[in-house]
Amino acid sequence: MIRNTFSILEGIGPRLERALWKKGILEWGDFISAAEIKTISPARKAAFDLGLQNAEKRLAQGDSGYFAQALKLKEHWRLYDEFKDNAVCLDIETNGWHHAAGGYVTVVGLYDGFDYKAFVRGDNLTPEALKSELSKYRYIITFFGSGFDLPFLKESLGVAPEIAHFDLCFGARRLGITGGLKKIEPLLGIHRDETVKGLDGYQAVRLWHEARRGSSAAFDLLITYNREDTVNLMGMARTLYERLKAQTGIKAFLN
Repeated sequence: MIRNTFSILEGIGPRLERALWKKGILEWGDFISAAEIKTISPARKAAFDLGLQNAEKRLAQGDSGYFAQALKLKEHWRLYDEFKDNAVCLDIETNGWHHAAGGYVTVVGLYDGFDYKAFVRGDNLTPEALKSELSKYRYIITFFGSGFDLPFLKESLGVAPEIAHFDLCFGARRLGITGGLKKIEPLLGIHRDETVKGLDGYQAVRLWHEARRGSSAAFDLLITYNREDTVNLMGMARTLYERLKAQTGIKAFLN
């Protein structure tokens, strides 16, 4: 989808992008090879050609940070297909307090489509370890991460990855799907481990405090809960990406 996207160019919005598609200019290469485009002046087209050539180069380099700046956050979903093999799903748990009031991260879950890793406070959760692990990826997938997880990580641990970010919460809202993660999952055919069905963030806080008092059962349940929150994001991302792509109308021009 990113190669169908012309909104990385300043001054091109959804309306003009769709007008280009209607003219048969579906990808960056189509735009560059066109001798002229009636709605765009020669000087402007020349500048846009250079911009698209640079975008192609950046994409070949896997430079998602470039696209994180070139695209509005709400459009980062368009990068999913190109970066899905180098993506990581992220979800955090906390002790229930805001950082300014003594809040801290208890667990950071990461899932790359194959392996789930849990970084736990007091064990392997350090800014250095988390930064090192996140540096392996070029795309982050979260659910409301732009409103909670990533700001909390930045405030509490100084970890702020500068790569593209697909926030599934807002992607779902654009499709008219509202509610929290646990409500949306079954709507998309995603089901949780029976052991943590019905658990929520409040109970995750309780499990952390029980684990600190020595309950290994509470700790295991907390990790299972976080793993489900994290792993399930990958399936949601695939489904929401396809629906968001269909919503743009591009498929009508590709057929």
